[in-house]
Amino acid sequence: MSSNNSERHIIGHFIGGSVVEGAGARTSEVFNPALGEVQAVVSLASVETVDAAVACAKAAFPAWAELSPLRRSRILFKFKELLDKHHKELAHIITSEHGKVFTDAMGEVTRGIEIVEFACGAPNLLKTDFSDNIGGGIDNWNLRQPLGVCAGVTPFNFPVMVPLWMIPIALAAGNCFILKPSERDPSASLLLADLLKQAGLPDGVFSVVQGDKVAVDALLQHPDVQAISFVGSTPIAEYIHNEASKRGKRVQALGGAKNHMIVMPDADLDQAADALIGAAYGSAGERCMAISVAVAVGDVADRLIEKLRPRIEALRIKNGVHLDADMGPLVTAQHRDKVVEYIEAGVREGAKLLVDGRAFKVENGEGFFLGATLFDGVTTDMSIWKEEIFGPVLGIVRVDNFSAAVNLINSHEFANGVSCFTSDGGVARAFARNIHVGMVGINVPIPVPMAWHSFGGWKRSLFGDHHAYGEEGLRFYSRYKSVMQRWPDSIAKGPEFSMPTAK
Repeated sequence: MSSNNSERHIIGHFIGGSVVEGAGARTSEVFNPALGEVQAVVSLASVETVDAAVACAKAAFPAWAELSPLRRSRILFKFKELLDKHHKELAHIITSEHGKVFTDAMGEVTRGIEIVEFACGAPNLLKTDFSDNIGGGIDNWNLRQPLGVCAGVTPFNFPVMVPLWMIPIALAAGNCFILKPSERDPSASLLLADLLKQAGLPDGVFSVVQGDKVAVDALLQHPDVQAISFVGSTPIAEYIHNEASKRGKRVQALGGAKNHMIVMPDADLDQAADALIGAAYGSAGERCMAISVAVAVGDVADRLIEKLRPRIEALRIKNGVHLDADMGPLVTAQHRDKVVEYIEAGVREGAKLLVDGRAFKVENGEGFFLGATLFDGVTTDMSIWKEEIFGPVLGIVRVDNFSAAVNLINSHEFANGVSCFTSDGGVARAFARNIHVGMVGINVPIPVPMAWHSFGGWKRSLFGDHHAYGEEGLRFYSRYKSVMQRWPDSIAKGPEFSMPTAK
């Protein structure tokens, strides 16, 4: 943390339709992970800053909530158009501040845009049910109405996609939204805010408060914030869930993961190896859906390792601005050091280190780089099996049969994503039905649901009742109301001859 920001670009907040620069004395450094250099400082919100954002949102809410879903949808259509136009700019920001390779960053933006496309269907998504004449001249129907001021706390690993899991769904439902992005890569949030303003979103409906725990706690404690969405680690997800719930707020908190891939003896091992390389080492393993454990069934482990080694050696690890890069740096030096500690723990606890990513060095020696690491002989008493590493570390666990593989995965406290590679339809069906995990892939390594489905795990990977985006997201950001109505006979108003239109 730093307060000497006189010569550095300051990343501010977005409140009331404009950027608030340099608000407050506290700042935090924003690095370029590939160079290991500070490129900016971000202003950390005070409680007063959060209060100002909430006040603007509360003032803007009545008019926004009363706007027809069609009018809200048209703003989202324009927002989507602007996202398409600024696609590469957003990806460059991600690569600069997070470190993931540019092609991966482009894919992140695409997946975020897909959620906006889904939310553009607000008039249809908000349609509800009507029952005519349930008895005694009474009709019964239901409404979905907005909650009010909602907030989202998002992680560093997807600074565009995860905010877009929340923002368009909340806005489509008629809520105002305050985003608290990660202080490690905050710039994309301001571009999103600017594009929403250009799209015609009224001032105050969307705000950005940069910050740390001070800002998060201020949002959790504010009486006018009705709902909190969070994506990040399990300890923080549990904290946010508990703090929000005891204050009567609606909460959706997605936590940690330890994603496994079962590799059956009948699997296409070239496909399985390619899938593991991409899923374990893509984005330097900094994905909540990264595969960090391969569960090798029967005699497949040695053959799988033979496929993995040359692929790991061929990885092009470099600054993500290079279009041929496969993997970039980790987000900070502190996070890289934490991943190194996990590798050292794996060695101490008896796992066989087949490929040591600690030996990797970039040519210029700069940046927060760590090479791909591969362990064999991982067991369930090791920290590298128990805990989420969030780095380019893949462990292989050997089991005798499919049933043992399923039981091993089901025993883990995390249950976010899982995959199975097999050529047997019966195994695939049994896997899908018997695995106790929220998102399942069959010959698909990273089973992230599309925009019109919903994202979320089970057990300690999700706190709250609703998964993210899709129909589940719309339910989270709206309040159900049932209406029963009976009318006496009334006098007709007379004929109307103009074509009725949506108002």
